[in-house]
Amino acid sequence: MIGELAKWGEDRACQELINKGHSILSRNFRNRAGEIDIISKIHELIVITEVKTRTSRFLSSPTKTISLRKQRTIINVANNYLREKNIDLEVRFDIVTIIKNSVVCEIEHLEGAFYPNSYSG
Repeated sequence: MIGELAKWGEDRACQELINKGHSILSRNFRNRAGEIDIISKIHELIVITEVKTRTSRFLSSPTKTISLRKQRTIINVANNYLREKNIDLEVRFDIVTIIKNSVVCEIEHLEGAFYPNSYSG
């Protein structure tokens, strides 16, 4: 079950993507392999987005907050989604990080955060 802060962050991430011209295809897409936060399309590109929402600064870079195991899971779920929907387009994997506290709300969108061949195994 998605928490209140995570849902709030995903709502903001969707709005950020829409503002950049993306069409949201799916949110919280699940299958046996796992879950993808947001699947969108911009031009002829499918964008798989992992959202990380926190109330304080990240101790490490956004790419380090997603382990290689999590990357593999996201890639597997994305492959399943593309097969299920019969989509044959290029795919990009992004991360949106959101820091929300009582003073600020910062959003960072890291395009091409990882690639299917960026891990060994």
